[in-house]
Amino acid sequence: MRIGWIGVHAEGIPALEAVAAAGYQIAGVMTLRSSKADRRCGSVDYHSVCRRLGVPVAEVDHVNDATSIEQLRNWNCDLLVVLGWGQILGPDVLNVATLGVVGAHASFLPHNRGSAPVNWAIINGETSTGNSLMWLSEGVDSGDLIDQRFFAISPYDTCATIYEKVAESNRDMLLQLLSELRAGRRPGRSQPHSGEPLLPRRRPEDGQINWHSSSTDIYNLVRGVTRPYPGAFTFLSDGKWWIWNVAVLPPFMSGVPPGTVLGPVRSPEQNACGQMIATTDGAVVVLEAEDAQGRVYSGYSLSELDWSGKRVSYAA
Repeated sequence: MRIGWIGVHAEGIPALEAVAAAGYQIAGVMTLRSSKADRRCGSVDYHSVCRRLGVPVAEVDHVNDATSIEQLRNWNCDLLVVLGWGQILGPDVLNVATLGVVGAHASFLPHNRGSAPVNWAIINGETSTGNSLMWLSEGVDSGDLIDQRFFAISPYDTCATIYEKVAESNRDMLLQLLSELRAGRRPGRSQPHSGEPLLPRRRPEDGQINWHSSSTDIYNLVRGVTRPYPGAFTFLSDGKWWIWNVAVLPPFMSGVPPGTVLGPVRSPEQNACGQMIATTDGAVVVLEAEDAQGRVYSGYSLSELDWSGKRVSYAA
């Protein structure tokens, strides 16, 4: 079985390595040109992995370009695997492999179809999610389901830790599918129709913190868009600050307007230090922050910043 591969994000790497280790023939890997990949959150260098595996790499600007389609056809794929890729595939790509094109969506479909499913699940306070392997079609995340994995979202998970689970499940589900295909079986079942709207695309500006939200909502936003994503942010009198990590406190009445810096939190334990900022129902403790010059503060260095009494603003 000749397998073609398309990917740019980290969640496809464990599957690629496992498929190669299992002895399947990978005809080639298509990835984004470096100048474009560098602007994508969570992108990784597929070249180093492919060199180690002895697999050819093709860099492209868009998968639906004529040169990309020609390259895919030249690989003579029985199966095309698409993991960690943001571009919608056109009909020429969807028909390039004899067995079809398989991909994954990081939710328990049909729930959370659309953009940024992991980020939205955490931001919305959901306590579980999943990953779905499917035969790709011209619809958005609507192809026949092959396999699914379910996993919890703990209060301590971030987008990064959930994507680690996604990557592991990509590997496990794909290996199981390849075993089925090798045995002459092609699993798949139609998706149920949930009627849910597609999740909207998230943009960096959506990460601005509204301090009139609850402490829990702010906590969920921060952990939902932390690295490798652009991050949550706010503005103080000295400019823009990215907030990479916060701790949520039990609700209490602070007696000050939301967005007021209540003062530093100090402890002999570095990880417990930070700055406390009022919310609509109490406060959160900022544990890691980055200023507009790219300087990152956490622990003692963050608690020693002169933030006391400052108010956040909602414009640069």
